[in-house]
Amino acid sequence: MAKVMIVGAGGVGQVVAHKCAQVPEVFSEICLASRTLARCEKIAAQLPRPIRTAQVDADNVAEMVALLRDFQPEVLINVALPYQDLNLMEACLEAGVNYVDTANYEPPDVAHFEYSWQWAYHDRFREKGLLALLGSGFDPGVTNVFTAWALKKHFDTIQELDIIDANAGDHGQPFATNFNPEINIREVTANGKYYRDGKFVETKPMEISRIYDFPEGIGPKKIYLLWHEELESLVKFLRPHGLQQARFWMTFSDNYLKHLEVLQNVGMTRIDPVHFQGQDIIPLQFLKALLPDPASLGPLTKGKTCIGCHIKGRKDAKEREYYIYNICDHEECYREVQSQAISYTTGVPAMIGAMMIVTGTWEGHGVFNMEQFDPEPFMHKLNQYGLPWKEVFL
Repeated sequence: MAKVMIVGAGGVGQVVAHKCAQVPEVFSEICLASRTLARCEKIAAQLPRPIRTAQVDADNVAEMVALLRDFQPEVLINVALPYQDLNLMEACLEAGVNYVDTANYEPPDVAHFEYSWQWAYHDRFREKGLLALLGSGFDPGVTNVFTAWALKKHFDTIQELDIIDANAGDHGQPFATNFNPEINIREVTANGKYYRDGKFVETKPMEISRIYDFPEGIGPKKIYLLWHEELESLVKFLRPHGLQQARFWMTFSDNYLKHLEVLQNVGMTRIDPVHFQGQDIIPLQFLKALLPDPASLGPLTKGKTCIGCHIKGRKDAKEREYYIYNICDHEECYREVQSQAISYTTGVPAMIGAMMIVTGTWEGHGVFNMEQFDPEPFMHKLNQYGLPWKEVFL
């Protein structure tokens, strides 16, 4: 039994709190902390057992350290903004707490993300005898574990990896994002990038697309190539195992893309300050304030998500093609935790990642990505806690 602190009280934080509360035999006490105390208290009121709530500025290391020392958790689950990753890692180091997040660090003033900033903390976490687990969401996270599972169970070499993410849900809003609008739009409007034949190749945003036929009634959808952080760590992991190509794909509706094009054309997706009526504002942050809160989409969203890995390689000197995926229903997620499936598919793996640490199932000192551990216990927990997976040989 262990104490857990969750930082962030958005849609994902809500799911993490629900799922941690469901396993009191693992997480004996829970503290949910956020800049906005009212959000924490609203989530706490939904839970089957009492938890502690706290107001905290995740950018203020001293404030975070004081809260961590007061509550004394074994692990911190960071589901705040990616801009805050490094400050929360610093606080964990100072307070002697293990660390889990779901997305890698991004500098606020540049739409660019990579693991180098967090990998640089490896020696400090190792010297403190602490474990930092990066990217314990779905993508990154479960997709990394799916890949490690495939290599362990079904392949001797993996030549091609395609991570494919489809949200086939509909919330009925003219334009809304399913997770933090600022992070979502920065991700989608950035240049694409994929790995091929020993190097990364950069593309223009949405330059490459194709049709993919999704299983279980979802059917054909147009998918677009993006850069996504798990490619960086997975390429490093798979290079010794014959990797030739790795790509990340995501679906977008025509309506979403048309709205985004207009917003870009008028400058509303800019992340540099604009001087307006005596003060500097960042257009994308202003746009975020106008758009629906993703947490409000839960009762409105219908349909399913499908996220998985399509892999080609060899086993016992024979060619093999394989697809492993999860289907998640928005309405079922809302009935269980009052959040839609995008938050659910991120929040459940965050809880499982923390569980792997506090139960001693995954052990190590330093900074690690998901694929560096044995995938088998994590895969079993996915089935147990709401994200069952299927695998198909093609």
